[in-house]
Amino acid sequence: MPGRAATWAVVVAGGSGSRFGSYKQFALLGGRPLVDWSCEAAQGACAGFVLVVPASVEEAPVVARYREQGTRVVVGGATRAASVRAGLEALPTGPQVIVVHDAARPLSSPRLWAAVVKAVEEGADGAVPCLAVADTIKQRQDDGSLVTLDRARLFASQTPQAFAAPALRAAHAGGREATDDAALVEALGGQVVHVEGEVTNLKITTHVDLVLAEALVAGGALAHMQRPTSSRPGGFA
Repeated sequence: MPGRAATWAVVVAGGSGSRFGSYKQFALLGGRPLVDWSCEAAQGACAGFVLVVPASVEEAPVVARYREQGTRVVVGGATRAASVRAGLEALPTGPQVIVVHDAARPLSSPRLWAAVVKAVEEGADGAVPCLAVADTIKQRQDDGSLVTLDRARLFASQTPQAFAAPALRAAHAGGREATDDAALVEALGGQVVHVEGEVTNLKITTHVDLVLAEALVAGGALAHMQRPTSSRPGGFA
C-alpha cells in the first residue's frame, strides 16, 4: 500500500460565499476559522496539502499564516473545478493518492479520511463518503410536474474524496466542470466507490449550518474526531 507518505490533499477554500454572505471558509467555529479545522484534518491524514484561496484574500493574515508555516497556498479559479486544478498543479509529482476536501466541511473525522484513502489504496479509482437520503426526493420535469425518485438508490455525497492520482489528473486534464471531482472521474469510466459518511460532517452553506456546527462543538458530540488543537507541532490553533 502507498501509505501516508504518498498521500497529499487539496483543501479547497476558493469560494466567494455568495449564499453565506461572506467568505464562509474564514468564519469562526469554536473560535477558529473553518479553514483551520479542514487544514488540520488534512495535515493529520496526509504527508502534505495545498490550500486554495480566492485572489481577493491572498494577502489576508490567516492566509499569510499558512505560508509562514510552509504550506503551499495557491489562488483558485472561477469555478470549484478550476480551483481544484490550481491545487493539483501545485502538488508534488510523487503522491499516489490525492484527497480533495472542501474547507466548508470543518468537522470531518480522521476515521473518514482514513476510510476514503484505504478504499483507493485497495484499488478503487476514487472513494466518496456518502449518506443515505432521508427525505423523499422529487424531480421537476420540463412541464413543471414532479416525479418521485427511488430514495433507496440515492445518496448525498461529502468530502473528503480520495482518488488515485492518475485518475484524478486525467479527469481534470480536459478542463471539465462538475460539482465534485468524483463526477469527473466517473465520466471517464473510473470506478468510484462509497464509504459511510458522517452526519456530523456538515457542509457550512448558510449561517444556520454554522449554528448547528457550533452546537456540535459545544455539546461534545465530536469526540470521534480526536484532534488536539494546541499540542500538535505546527498546528493551526
